Amino acid sequence: MDEYKACNLDYFPENILIDVLSFLSVREVVRAGRVCKRWKRLVKDQRLWRLVDLTTWKGVTSRILWLLLRQYLGCGLRCLRLRGLLLSARGGTFLSESWLKALSTKCPRLSKLYLLHADLRGLPSCQLLPPSLQILELRGCELPREFFNQTSPASSQETPEATSSVGAQQKIRDQKGKGQASPSGIGIDTLVLNNVPSFTDQHLQSLTTWERLRRLELRDTFRVTANGLRSSAAKEGVCGVEGLSRLKFLEIGITGRQGYQLQMASLGLGAGWLGLEELSLGGKEVGPGLLCASRLKDLKCLCLWACTLSKMQIVRSCRMLRGLRQLEFLDVIFQPPQCPPVVEGEGGGGAGEEQDNDEAAGGDNSNDENRTLDANDPIPSLRRSLAALLPSCTVVFTNCSVQINPD
Repeated sequence: MDEYKACNLDYFPENILIDVLSFLSVREVVRAGRVCKRWKRLVKDQRLWRLVDLTTWKGVTSRILWLLLRQYLGCGLRCLRLRGLLLSARGGTFLSESWLKALSTKCPRLSKLYLLHADLRGLPSCQLLPPSLQILELRGCELPREFFNQTSPASSQETPEATSSVGAQQKIRDQKGKGQASPSGIGIDTLVLNNVPSFTDQHLQSLTTWERLRRLELRDTFRVTANGLRSSAAKEGVCGVEGLSRLKFLEIGITGRQGYQLQMASLGLGAGWLGLEELSLGGKEVGPGLLCASRLKDLKCLCLWACTLSKMQIVRSCRMLRGLRQLEFLDVIFQPPQCPPVVEGEGGGGAGEEQDNDEAAGGDNSNDENRTLDANDPIPSLRRSLAALLPSCTVVFTNCSVQINPD
C-alpha cells in the first residue's frame, strides 16, 4: 500500500498526460501549464491544439489572442472557434489584420474557422483570412459591403474604366473563358451564414467570383431576396456557365424573427440552377421552395426541415421530381388528413383527390386496416405514396411528428 501512496502524476507517460489534458478547456490548459516545467512543456504539444474552441471563454480580447498565437498555436491547428465582442459592453477591436496575417503564417494547416458575434466591419475583405481555409462559418456577425469581394493584386493598377462594375464583370468572364483563376483566389469551398442580418444580395453576387465554392448555407439571412438568388444562380451565359457554377449544395431557411418581412428568397430557384444536386429548405422557405424545386434538373437530394406540411402538398410537389434519389424530413410536423363533410347530392366532389391518393399509393388503401392506420398516422401512407411516385428514391424521417387536431 505504501508503494501506491507514493505514486503521483509524475509516473505517468507523457502520452497519457496529454490525453488527460485534452479533456480540459483552453483556459484550463493554459492554467495547467503553470504547475511545473514539465507541464509547461506538455501543454505546448500540438496535439492539444488541433481543435481550439474559445466560444465558451468569455471576455477573450485581442491581447489574449496574441498570447495564444505566440505561445501555443502552431502547425497542428485544424479548427478554430472564436467569440467576438459584438454583444459585449466593452466592445473594441477583436480581429486585426496583423493578427490574421500572423495566424496564416504560424498555422498553415488551419482548415475551418467559426466566428460567433464578431464585428468584421474593420476588415476590408475576407482575403485577409488564412488562405488554407476550406470552411468558413459566421453566426451573428456584422459584415462590410465589400467583404466577399475577390480582388487581384493588379487591380489597384488598372484604369478607372476597368475597375467599374461592368469592367470587373467582363474581366471575370474572360478569366473563366480562358480557364484562368486568380493567383490570390479564395480557396473556401463551404460557407455557412447563420443569422447574419447584414448579408445582402450584393454579398451573394460577390460569391460568384469564388472558384471553389461548392456548399452554401443561408440560415436566417433575411435580406436575401428572390431576385438576388436568381441573379446568382448558375445559368448559360455568353462565355459559358455564369454565376455560382460550381455550387453543389444549397441551403435556405428562415426560422426566427417572427413578424419580419418575408422575402421568400427560394422563389429565385424558379429560373433553374445548373449543376445544383442537393437542396435543403427550412422554415418559411419550404413552401415557395417546393413550388420551384421542379425547375432544378440536376437535383438529386432534397431535405425539408423545421416546417409544417401536408401529405397532399408533398405528393403534388414530388410528382415533378422524378430524378430525386434521397428525400429527407427533419423536425417536420405533418398535418392530419382532413375529411370534409359530405353533403347529399355532392358525394362525388372529393372523388378526384381520393382517386389521386389511391393512384399515388399504388392501390394499397383498399385494406380497412391500412385506412385506420393512415387516419391516425399519415407517415406510413406518405411513405407508400412516395414509394409509388419515386421508386428509386430513399425517404428518411427524422424526429417527425403528426399534428394533433383539437376537434
